[in-house]
Amino acid sequence: MAKVYDDISPKLAAWIEAQPMFFVATAPLAADGLVNVSPKGTTGTFRVLDRLTFSYIDLTGSGVETLAHLRENGRICVMFCAFDGPPTVVRLHGTGRVVINGEPGFDAALEPFGQAGSSRRVQTRSVVTVDVARVADSCGFAVPMMDLRAERDLLDTWAVGKTPEMLDAYHAKKNATSLDGLPGVPADVRTAAVQD
Repeated sequence: MAKVYDDISPKLAAWIEAQPMFFVATAPLAADGLVNVSPKGTTGTFRVLDRLTFSYIDLTGSGVETLAHLRENGRICVMFCAFDGPPTVVRLHGTGRVVINGEPGFDAALEPFGQAGSSRRVQTRSVVTVDVARVADSCGFAVPMMDLRAERDLLDTWAVGKTPEMLDAYHAKKNATSLDGLPGVPADVRTAAVQD
């Protein structure tokens, strides 16, 4: 049976941070806009900051839907599934904000991630921070049991040889606007990040 909680307890925070992946859902305000769901992974890139706040590292990707939607309206839901142990699904609904690499406050937003953040600073497109409005779980009876063989290191490997200028060019080509034409990574911020 589903249960709604007042906040993210320390026990729940530990469970959340132990999960190997999570899913992020956002949508634009336009009624005909495209809803987006993105899988996220990589150990150490999600942090519960306090009982009603969490952050995650938004690594460079081929699309920019989550970032664009959050900049437009802030609505977000993050979902975790237990792929081993007791069947559980946890959803965190809230209002998100984005600090893009190169904007004031980016280094402070990245700091809670420690080594996971500092080792990925160049390829980190932004840090997403969410003020949580609803914490709920559900049964997860239909979620399959799966074993994690390994994390993929393809994104880290891809980014190793990239200079900030190369990532700037990639963001300009792939991350300037969302599929619905909403603003993504602003050109002036990309340029500032390259010059730092």
